[in-house]
Amino acid sequence: MAAAAASMWQPQEEGIREICGLLERQISPNSDQHLIWQQLQHYSQVADFNNYLAFILARAEDKSVEIRQAAGLLLKNNLRISFRSTSPSHQQYIKSQLLPCLGAADKTIRSTAGTVISVIVQFGRLLGWPELLQALVHCLDSNDLYHMEGAMDAIYKVCEDVPEELDVDVPGLTERPINIFMPRLLQFFQSPHSTLRKLSLGSINQFIVIMPTALLLSMDQYLQGLFILARDGAAEVRKLVCSAFVQLIEVRPTFLEPHLRNVIEYMLLANNDSDDEVSLEACEFWSAYCDANLPPEGLREFLPRLIPVLLSNMVYADDDESLGDAEDDESIPDRDQDLKPRFHSSRIHGSDNGEDPDDDIVNVWNLRKCSAAGLDVLSNVFGDELLPILMPLIQQRLSTSNDLEWKEREAAVLAIGAIAEGCFNGLYPLLPEIVTFLLPLLDDKFPLIRSITCWTISRFSKFIVQGIVQQQKGHEQFDEVLMGLLRRILDSNKRVQEAACSAFATLEEEAAEELAPRLEVILQHLLCAFGKYQRRNLRIVYDAIGTLADAVGGELNQPKYLDILMPPLIAKWRQLSNSDKDLFPLLECFTSIAQALGPGFTQFAEPVYQRCISLIQTQLLAKVDHVSAGVQYDKEFIVCSLDLLSGISEGLGSGIESLVGKSSLRDLLVQCCMDDATDIRQSALALLGDLARVCPIHLHSRLLDFLNIATEQLNVSQVKEAVSVANNACWALGELAVKVRQEISPVVIKAISYIVPILQNPEGLNKSLLENSAITLGRLGWVCPELVAPHMEHFMQCWCSALCMIRDDFEKEDAFRGLCAMVRTNPSGAVNSLAYMCRAIASWHEIRSKDLINEVSQVLNGYKQMLGSEAWEQFRTKLEPLVAQRLSRYQV
Repeated sequence: MAAAAASMWQPQEEGIREICGLLERQISPNSDQHLIWQQLQHYSQVADFNNYLAFILARAEDKSVEIRQAAGLLLKNNLRISFRSTSPSHQQYIKSQLLPCLGAADKTIRSTAGTVISVIVQFGRLLGWPELLQALVHCLDSNDLYHMEGAMDAIYKVCEDVPEELDVDVPGLTERPINIFMPRLLQFFQSPHSTLRKLSLGSINQFIVIMPTALLLSMDQYLQGLFILARDGAAEVRKLVCSAFVQLIEVRPTFLEPHLRNVIEYMLLANNDSDDEVSLEACEFWSAYCDANLPPEGLREFLPRLIPVLLSNMVYADDDESLGDAEDDESIPDRDQDLKPRFHSSRIHGSDNGEDPDDDIVNVWNLRKCSAAGLDVLSNVFGDELLPILMPLIQQRLSTSNDLEWKEREAAVLAIGAIAEGCFNGLYPLLPEIVTFLLPLLDDKFPLIRSITCWTISRFSKFIVQGIVQQQKGHEQFDEVLMGLLRRILDSNKRVQEAACSAFATLEEEAAEELAPRLEVILQHLLCAFGKYQRRNLRIVYDAIGTLADAVGGELNQPKYLDILMPPLIAKWRQLSNSDKDLFPLLECFTSIAQALGPGFTQFAEPVYQRCISLIQTQLLAKVDHVSAGVQYDKEFIVCSLDLLSGISEGLGSGIESLVGKSSLRDLLVQCCMDDATDIRQSALALLGDLARVCPIHLHSRLLDFLNIATEQLNVSQVKEAVSVANNACWALGELAVKVRQEISPVVIKAISYIVPILQNPEGLNKSLLENSAITLGRLGWVCPELVAPHMEHFMQCWCSALCMIRDDFEKEDAFRGLCAMVRTNPSGAVNSLAYMCRAIASWHEIRSKDLINEVSQVLNGYKQMLGSEAWEQFRTKLEPLVAQRLSRYQV
């Protein structure tokens, strides 16, 4: 068949010449890439264009290898998009050209063919290409190096992309492909050629996670092979050995348990390998071991040897790119590539936003960071046991004042930060000495020591704040740390500025109201930084200002503070265009400020509000016609604007009513609530809930649209696809219910049919969605008891279980008003769930509303009368003692 396909289609000489000319221009560094891309797009519409590319890769031997490789890579990209829509005869032609490339004399051609083969297997399945398996086995058994390498390269790429494809039954074969390949791959462990050893080991490693039967049955042979390859002369093979042990300890630790001492000994050795990549892979083992919940005893005896290795690997390598940051560079503008991509987190009602993981400024994972992370994890497992081993090493490094040894001092400061949480019991009594020691390092001559000291201090933030009350000179110590970080915020080195701002934001979160007496000096420093920072670090200042507003709240609402804070921010707000992405962090910053100032934000609200409306309108237009909009579409402008409008709504309360009344927000919000982007829907539904609270009247003309949209977000497929959207929709529905009361009735039955399954199947769902579901169900029952109560017996138990988990607040009160209203309407609906209901009532520490206390008391006494005193007493004795005790508050 392959020969037939090859004979049917033949390329035209002119076509080959045109396409090769285009490819030659594509790989030329000085060409117009955009124009070439357009021409390639045009060629891609031609039905047999991919055949030409396959021919050039496989048979255009008069062309340069670079052109042939470019043809192969373009073929790969095209097939990713269009393989399934390619005609069978063209598919067959392309396949027929690729197979001979497996034995090509040039390694680049072999490797490129392997890449294309893997894509075809991914989209066309192995079942659709039986000749491939025959060709691969033939090449592996050929004893010809080119053929063996070409086949192994293709197998490795298939294993990497779609390992499960090799573990399926193929018609015409007596066994699965993986069973055919496994003995051959293991045999190659002993090959004299390092490439074959590397590719065979790399291929088998791809199966550790899915663990097919073929690997399970060959596990002893595989492990023996790993121990032989552990001392391989090729660093890339040793790296794969380390990777195998790391993966095995993560997913199948039982296989390693009999060999654990030998494996740990080897990883200790490999952690000091002369090749940094081998060391890095080996270093991953210590965190993986701890995460696998293996007995700590297995590692304990090795700690005196392991800790010094980790500490020495935490020293900056001579080629570490961070060493380029050791200069006064504050006046050098940032390049576009210096600006890290940023990701705005859409609002989630009822959740605590998770912290960003500590990030040592530059996002490149290396041996230094991996070693620090390993030390951090070990400190969380072994705690203060590490201190007698580690502290003498740290003290020894810190005692050197020689300029040549600054990197050792820096690594010691990093180590103190790495163990701050895990060893805090042992370190806490030493905190005054640690802080006293760290403070002068904030002024060290080496910028990287100043920056790591900021990070390490931030790791002790919680304890420094606790020390204000618990330690003799705690206040003084806190002030010294605060002023030390503020000084570094104004450092002349960008990296130190960034570290100081991030550390200060962490301190702000812990210190909260402790910052209030120091607000003026903090604002002066932050706004001074605002004036001198380049674009990248400016984003972090916005974050620090936003965090400050969140921390001190209404304390910020004083003229002397607003006079420092607002003029520079408003000037920047006016300066940035509607398409400038530097608006994102400024929008986030204003969101926090609006929430903190409350009604005090009124004086700034109108222009900010109108800008948000304008941004949303422009972006919704850009989505369908970017030329008319005058900007490229970027959904983040919409998300940030919606969240800022939520912040204004939260801050101004009903004071936002006049702004909403004279704007097009209502209709824009309907559009956003139906957007195909989940984060836009998530933020839009959060805003819907906020507006329902403060100005429901302005939602009225589109009320049914809002109710239907919010309800549909709760169906099971939507919940699975976007749980945070469902969470906000559920909350917004509850907020609308308490404001529009009976007008919610058109969606009540459908809403219940969606909410009850959420409560019945809580596994794997986030706590916030379960809480909001329980509250909203109660609110629907409160405003429409005649619709909800008839269905009570289907949901009482799961609903009451969810109510038990909710903290005391006004939303929980609403839910219990619903409970009481439904019981009054349908008392028999809760009889079989009475114990669950009593536990839910007992989950209150204190109900503040006297009316609700009376309602709950009436419900309980109603059941007491229904059952009769004797039966009620029997029922009470079966309740948990704490539940029975708390019910006595209600005179039953």
